Amino acid sequence: MPVIELKIPNLGESISSVTFSKWLKPDGSTVAMDEPLCEIETEKANQELSADSAGKLIWVAKEGEDLPVGTLFAKIDTDASGQAPAAPAPSKNEPSPVSVPAAPEKTGHYAAGAPSPAASKILSEAGVSPAAVAGTGRDGRITKEDALKAVAAPAPDKPAVPASTPAAAPAPAGDFSRNDRRERMSRMRRTIAKRLVSAKNNTAMLTTFNEVDMSALMALREKYQDAFVKKYGIKLGFMSVFAKACAKVLMEMPDVNAMIDGDDVVYHDYADISIAISTPAGLVVPPIRNVESFGFADIESKLKELAVKARDGKLSLDEMSGGTFTITNGGVFGSLMSTPIINEPQSAILGMHAIKERPVAVDGKVEIRPMMYLALSYDHRIIDGSTSVTFLVKLKNLIEDPVSLLLDL
Repeated sequence: MPVIELKIPNLGESISSVTFSKWLKPDGSTVAMDEPLCEIETEKANQELSADSAGKLIWVAKEGEDLPVGTLFAKIDTDASGQAPAAPAPSKNEPSPVSVPAAPEKTGHYAAGAPSPAASKILSEAGVSPAAVAGTGRDGRITKEDALKAVAAPAPDKPAVPASTPAAAPAPAGDFSRNDRRERMSRMRRTIAKRLVSAKNNTAMLTTFNEVDMSALMALREKYQDAFVKKYGIKLGFMSVFAKACAKVLMEMPDVNAMIDGDDVVYHDYADISIAISTPAGLVVPPIRNVESFGFADIESKLKELAVKARDGKLSLDEMSGGTFTITNGGVFGSLMSTPIINEPQSAILGMHAIKERPVAVDGKVEIRPMMYLALSYDHRIIDGSTSVTFLVKLKNLIEDPVSLLLDL
């Protein structure tokens, strides 16, 4: 067949539809086999779809559409694979077309490319037009880094008002702006919203609190940080210690590591700990698998890898799936205390918070210590109150005596 059809692929059992985000190639352009054509957004991550064959691209889907899996989104005319793409008529705002195979002219804006979702969000929030940004990605595509540079750049001076043009009269006192702006929620944000509501409505969620003295852990970290970096090439952070401590307690308390499936309870003999990572598109929680078997350096390296991929929108569906327990750290944003929401179908989530120096009683004396509040939200259908309290006490003891964690006591 000279014309082949491209359809939205099956991306996993839990994904029935996608949002068609961006075209990366113009309608009618000649594309090579395996060349990226468009970006789609799933409830878990963004993904590029590529050409199955060389030829002339024929658009079918529209940007912003929600498309079920299996829906036709484009066609490729393979008979046109050897032809050069038709040159569009130049407009006053675009450079003259360049003949193939000459390299495309570098201009202050792009024609064939489009901002990535992360770049589009950054530019939109800053009120910067994509047409004013020079894209350095494939086919002039504006990357996240291009957007950040454009937003950080100082605004150009406004041209002086010609003498013949009267200056605009100042707005009268009390004339306030009353503009509204409507934007469609991204698929990820819509999915997050549905899951949060589901967790609140479908679980018997409660939260228990405790506090932990971070003195010993901070001292250990300071003493061995340089040696740790020298040996492993990565810094020792608090998250790896908390993840390792949680994994140890989860192995001792399987109820907190379990999940409900219908009338059954599914127990796990491993700890796949999901780490909440903030991205421009929303919060993602990719799991680090088998944390109970990892050392601190392994956890830190995997955490860094997942964080970079998450912020660049490059997490795969497999990297986003699974998890038996979640840790979220609101302290990086300054949160002193919160009640995190369970990440279904998991049964518990730990909330870490900001470290603040506070007066505490130590051996009958008042001392200033670096303290952190901990919050454990749990599904009371499977986890009893005494179990949740015991979990936090065990975790507190490990963090306050990290040597016992290292010695697996």
